[in-house]
Amino acid sequence: WGFMKNRRPDRYHAITDSEDERFLSEGWHTSPKNLPETPKKCGYRMPAEWEPHDAVWLAFPHDEETFEDIDAVEKSYIEIITAIANSGGEEVRLLVLDEAMRARVSEMLADAGADLTKVSFHIRGYADVWFRDYGPIFVIRDSGADNADADTLALTDWVFNAWGGKYDELRIDNNTPAWIAKTHGIRKFSADIVLEGGSIDVNGRGLLLTTKQCLLNENRNPRLTQPEIEEYLSEYLGAEKVIWLNSGIEGDDTDGHIDDIARFVNADTVICAVEDEDRDCGNYAILKENLEILKAATDADGNPLKIVTIPMPDKIEDEYPLPASYTNFYIGNRIVLVPTFGCENDRRALEIIQSVFPDRKVIGIDCRAMVYGLGTIHCVSQQQPKSP
Repeated sequence: WGFMKNRRPDRYHAITDSEDERFLSEGWHTSPKNLPETPKKCGYRMPAEWEPHDAVWLAFPHDEETFEDIDAVEKSYIEIITAIANSGGEEVRLLVLDEAMRARVSEMLADAGADLTKVSFHIRGYADVWFRDYGPIFVIRDSGADNADADTLALTDWVFNAWGGKYDELRIDNNTPAWIAKTHGIRKFSADIVLEGGSIDVNGRGLLLTTKQCLLNENRNPRLTQPEIEEYLSEYLGAEKVIWLNSGIEGDDTDGHIDDIARFVNADTVICAVEDEDRDCGNYAILKENLEILKAATDADGNPLKIVTIPMPDKIEDEYPLPASYTNFYIGNRIVLVPTFGCENDRRALEIIQSVFPDRKVIGIDCRAMVYGLGTIHCVSQQQPKSP
């Protein structure tokens, strides 16, 4: 996710020229339609988040420059990991910096009653926790697809430039997808454009949600047109149609990530954040405009979408507005984890999300400390789908 200002110490180096060469070199762009192999050509697609998972990836927080109250954020992480591990639905794959952190976190989880048989620790260096954005986006090949003897799980590896080059020292995490592919024997498709996982959402049936503010931003892919970006979304994620909302919420330094404003909750339904005009916190007009776009939108087959609205939490500020939103939830196999902020709309938000996920247990996680790092539950997690 990043920061409104550079709060990091100088202990992380920027990504090297050679690591970033595929994005920065002259003539780097070629239409994915001209590539011999893309996920789409090989029968892969990005599944919806509610489709079955094998695991979820997280990175344990370690930097007090990111989170002012690191102890409270660690507590939230323990609650998140315990809820997922004890749900019986999927494994937690957790990055930790070293053996000392592994032992300490393992003890914290044991004290919380977590099922440690559902938690695997992976020791490696990482700069930050925003796995949704720098981690891989997994794709699957459905049973019955061509080349059925090939791998049914693969990952896509996009260029992570720290949200438009805002924080170069965080770009070291760009190597995470390649590391996962190598250590876990997963086929990798490299997409030579900038994209973060939090900037897109899919319904698993060819429809993708994003924002113009992010994907068309000159700090991401200045050489690409909107149709060219849509080619990548089609060839690498299986998007047959893209719904472009305009802008994200106030305080979001990622330039309008979709996971703070609108999310698919099933193949034909979108939950959309709205703000009351009489308590406008700077988001009323933006969210109203996005809602109208969704009301007029159709799915890949031309059918209208169902829209469920959800209120925004109270405005939370530090030195600047913070991007608190209930749509930053994580959909697990058996549970949905929802950020809460200690405000009046928390209960209503949980009720609404429970209504659209009747077969899952909805659990609120206090994210008041976490949002000071400018992200919450969806931002720090990345699901690994179950191989068909």
